[in-house]
Amino acid sequence: MDFNQIDEQARQCAKLIKNAKTIAALTGAGISTNAGIPDFRGERGLYVTKQYDAEKIFDINYFSRDAKPFYDFARDFVNLTENIKPTRSHYFLAELEKTQKFLGVITQNIDSLHQQAGSSNVYEMHGSFQKSFCHECGKMFILSILRQRMMSEIVPLCDCGGVLKPDIVFFGELVKHYKEAIELTEKADLFFIIGTSCVVHPAAQIPSHASGDIVIVNQGKVEFDLYNISLKVNGDADEFFEKVAFFI
Repeated sequence: MDFNQIDEQARQCAKLIKNAKTIAALTGAGISTNAGIPDFRGERGLYVTKQYDAEKIFDINYFSRDAKPFYDFARDFVNLTENIKPTRSHYFLAELEKTQKFLGVITQNIDSLHQQAGSSNVYEMHGSFQKSFCHECGKMFILSILRQRMMSEIVPLCDCGGVLKPDIVFFGELVKHYKEAIELTEKADLFFIIGTSCVVHPAAQIPSHASGDIVIVNQGKVEFDLYNISLKVNGDADEFFEKVAFFI
């Protein structure tokens, strides 16, 4: 990205933040790639590398029949996230929350890095690994217990013998917090779209509910034909928000 261009865009963004009364954000996998989590649909993602069969591991009907493919993936993912830290962009949004202007983050990610960075108003549309539930009796387990059982059992089981399912959204299940996400978007007079190309529905529909200024920060194109897009930044989010913080 051209440094003069990024400086100008960062100044514009800082001005929008200063003038805004209410701010919200929608984030996707691109906000976490600098932390070391590959974008599932990116060039190193599982949909491209075929390291795992994505059609099996995230399908609720397949999980009900055979949970092993999912847990082959889940062990690697949980071990990966155990050692990563939030990115500059995660911390930037957490700092914004302290201004009282920031209403919250709507995220498609399951890595819980927003909370680790200090954000408290986080709407995880696809859930996370922080809680798991028995597929049979419904008993809840925290992540540390799930991790222990994943490392000692091919498919972690409840005390009743039922399969444990992390509280993440599979294909065939409804996303979480959709109503709250729409309400948050409608309230914001400045709405960020960060690290997502908005191709996965229903999250892709959320920006159309924004009536205020929209700022898009993504590595790659985001195809939206919305009248209120005030700024489009095609580049590294961490680099950009470091500049924005300087100009605020």
